[in-house]
Amino acid sequence: MAHSHMAHWGMFEAVSDGGEVTAVRPFAGDADPSPVLGNIPGSVRHRSRVTGPMVRRGWLENGPGPSQRRGDDEYVPVSWDELTTLLANEFRRVIDRHGNSAIYGGSYGWASAGRFHHAQSQVHRFLNVLGGYTRSVHSYSLGATGVIMPHVVGTHWKLFARSTSWENIAEHTELLVSFGGVPLKNTGINHGGTSDHPTRGALDALRERGGRIVSITPLRDDVHGEHEWIAPVPGSDVALMLGLAHTLVTEGLHDEDFLARYCTGYDRFERYLLGETDGEPKSARWAEAITGVPASDIAALAREMAARRTLVTVTWSLQRTRFGEQAPWMGVTLAAMLGEIGLAGGGFGHGYGSMNEPGLAPVPYPLPTLPQGINPVKTFIPVAAISDMLLHPGEEFDYDGQRLTYPDVKLVHWAGGNPFHHHQDIGRLRRALTRPDTIVVHDPYWTPMAKHADIVVPSTTSLERDDLSCTRNDPLLVAMHAAAPRHADARDDYDTFAAVSAKLGVAERFTEGRTAQQWLEHLYDQWRDWVLRDGGEAPEFGEFWARGHVRMRTEDGLVAFEDFRRDPDGHPLATPSGRFEIFSDTIDGFGYDDCAGHPRWYAPDEWLGGERAERYALHLVANQPKTRLHSQLDHGGTSQASKVRGREPIRLYPADAAERALSGGDVVRVFNDRGACLAGVVLDDGVRRSVVQLATGAWYDPLDPGDPNAMCVHGNPNVLTADVGASSLSQGCTGQHVLVEIEKWTGDLPPIRAYDPPPVAAGSRYSE
Repeated sequence: MAHSHMAHWGMFEAVSDGGEVTAVRPFAGDADPSPVLGNIPGSVRHRSRVTGPMVRRGWLENGPGPSQRRGDDEYVPVSWDELTTLLANEFRRVIDRHGNSAIYGGSYGWASAGRFHHAQSQVHRFLNVLGGYTRSVHSYSLGATGVIMPHVVGTHWKLFARSTSWENIAEHTELLVSFGGVPLKNTGINHGGTSDHPTRGALDALRERGGRIVSITPLRDDVHGEHEWIAPVPGSDVALMLGLAHTLVTEGLHDEDFLARYCTGYDRFERYLLGETDGEPKSARWAEAITGVPASDIAALAREMAARRTLVTVTWSLQRTRFGEQAPWMGVTLAAMLGEIGLAGGGFGHGYGSMNEPGLAPVPYPLPTLPQGINPVKTFIPVAAISDMLLHPGEEFDYDGQRLTYPDVKLVHWAGGNPFHHHQDIGRLRRALTRPDTIVVHDPYWTPMAKHADIVVPSTTSLERDDLSCTRNDPLLVAMHAAAPRHADARDDYDTFAAVSAKLGVAERFTEGRTAQQWLEHLYDQWRDWVLRDGGEAPEFGEFWARGHVRMRTEDGLVAFEDFRRDPDGHPLATPSGRFEIFSDTIDGFGYDDCAGHPRWYAPDEWLGGERAERYALHLVANQPKTRLHSQLDHGGTSQASKVRGREPIRLYPADAAERALSGGDVVRVFNDRGACLAGVVLDDGVRRSVVQLATGAWYDPLDPGDPNAMCVHGNPNVLTADVGASSLSQGCTGQHVLVEIEKWTGDLPPIRAYDPPPVAAGSRYSE
């Protein structure tokens, strides 16, 4: 039997048999379906499923409190009534003794594409009903951008949701200069699901029309098809942009009228660019010494950018580094110097190739989402500061001009995510996770985070429940039909929270008297009212559910900042000046030594030009995988087919491998002073010399579960990455780049246990 459904990586029909999804058929209207759909078959009944409510033995026997046993303890099965009673009692204890700020409702992660059964929405609604919680702000993907861009261009999300359309780029762009490329693998996904993948077709159309693509990245396959590949030293993109900008100024190719009318502070930046403030002109030759790109190539590219309709794009990956604010800021500055922001096919774009959102037409009215209520607790942290928060309660830290204090968290409540994929320096994270009194995790699978929980709540997957799917840049509202019955003793998170709410006396506030089905109909009817008021058409819920999807109105053919360019006074930016802030008085006033008032070059620690490279001579790019979304369904068929002898593949330049006597298919130990992991060698001359690429998302699998510093035998690069913020401004994630060394593994290969359930108390049906 086939059921329409939606995942982050595409719309599909799920074919089920005997309680398992056995096959998927991509949506017929999808121009370029994602291969990641191949991870779905077999996922409902995989051995890594959490089959029932579980409590860690040490917590059950000794009560709440810090524990070194998290990640290396036995679990005891309990009934649902016992589980919800334990949860209710622990919430009462923590709130009564320590207050709501002692609850951290981070729950960071992608969860499912469904908008009602979205795990973070559910847990945050529940915690708000209880009086609030310490929250996180921004994301691992956009931690630096989320803070810097509102200062510079007056917005963050509109850079992606209201960006220049792919149709416009295909028709008008003459030169696409992409820092970080336009990786198709990333354009396969969107947080609320996606029904079409237009990126490949748009790039092909641009080339067929005579347009040219220049991809600036250490990985050649960050753009598919014909293009010019420029491979600078990783992390040196800002220096390259400065070299381009210097050529534009010294050869009189910059647009002085645009800079004067639409920008503020350019004059102060230009003094830095020309070396008047520090004695060092940021010339193409200066940039060559940092980037390894010949000065003649930099100058030639700058001249071509000034002569043709040019779109400058910066991927999100560039800001997932130390001083990550600088690349997007400098990208805006470079585009402003060309003077084509707001023109068809030109200007600046952030995130093309990072997700299937930039370039897609937005929906102009609100979408159905579960209301989360109001959080009265004001305490928050930048999302990538979780280890700092747990390890250093009461310590002050800088963030966006504020001096904040880490709260003393006693209870961590996590649903719909896996920080062992997102977070840096896993050894440090594991030590941080020993500190709270209680960790609660909702998950369908025994992920690394679930294995570090005290209370494990077995959640359903999206395939086991009805839901709605939509996103602000996709034309379809999709009925997600359940494709399989609930596995074992799993429950929807909504039912779990409803039961705990009842025991805490707040059930009516959480449920509003509705079942899950009634919520779906209620949210749909609210959305339908918006559509009808907008002059559109939408069927009644029953017809929509039978049909499987409805098409929404979209704003097609957008050009970013077009209104602002036409009338900067009538459509000012939401910055203090109403203009692009090439120099920001606000940021300058913060006085940070790692983020000045204008974009500039800062040399990071983790790069080939620094002192650490003397010990660790390879620059590892820890990017997003081709074969899964983050760590989701790592056990699926598509993801497993990419493994090398069961390990995550690591790509090396052939000469770098030869220097270390390595061959394709070898298993290697990848290491630095933070940790080590095993990975499988793939030789590839499309990787820059002295660079290796190891994707994130392999489930953390320590050789010794009791040792926080144990080698990961599966290939998770976050045992290697540094847990340090991008700067005092954003404290964003810096996990994209890290220096390592590699050696051949000559010992016996440890087994992969990443997907195995932890030890469960014998004598119960859960241990069978």
